[in-house]
Order: sequence, then structure tokens, then C-alpha cells
Amino acid sequence: MKTAAPNRPPWQDRDGVFRALADPTRRRMLALLAGGELPLKDIEDRFQMTRPGVIKHLRVLRACRLVRVRRQGRMTLHRLNPRPLRAVQDWVSRFEALWDRRLQKLKQQVESEP
Repeated sequence: MKTAAPNRPPWQDRDGVFRALADPTRRRMLALLAGGELPLKDIEDRFQMTRPGVIKHLRVLRACRLVRVRRQGRMTLHRLNPRPLRAVQDWVSRFEALWDRRLQKLKQQVESEP
């Protein structure tokens, strides 16, 4: 996986976050973790894949800081870190004005037709 630019924190590496979000399994994992912190076993139980497969996906999410971990005794707990998603939101928001203009134009056309 490509690393963040040297002058930017890793969570601002928008390309890395987009690559992580490109996989539907990782998006499902993030949605699951949005509900709260979970141990690996609970995450593993929700996916039909091997433990190494789950760990591999979590490793990608951790690399771009979308997932944080903490140890509690013998358990490793995983939680969503929404901060890197800000870079994605900022990028997507650039297109809102475009869609607003197109929808406004469509509205005008619909309202002007007999």
C-alpha cells in the first residue's frame, strides 16, 4: 500500500483511504465497527472468511488509520476512527455544487413543461 506524502499525516492520505474503501468487505467491516468497539472474534464471526483473511482486511484499515486497536488483557479491541473519512468527504463535497446545479436545471425544465 502506498504511504502518505511525507508532509501530511497518514489519515490525510486520501488515496490510501479510497483504496481501503474500494473493497466491499472492508466497507462492511467499517459499518460494523461504527456500532462500537469489537474484539477480533466478534468481527470474524460476521464474515465468511478465514481468520487470516479478516486480519488482512483489518491490517489494511489500520494502515490508513480507519481502524484503531487497543489491548484489554488478552483481547485486542478494534474501533472505527472516522477522522480519515474527512478527506473523502472533503473531496466528494467538491461535486455537490455540480449536482445542485444539475438538479436545479432539471427542476426548471420539469416546471416549465406544460
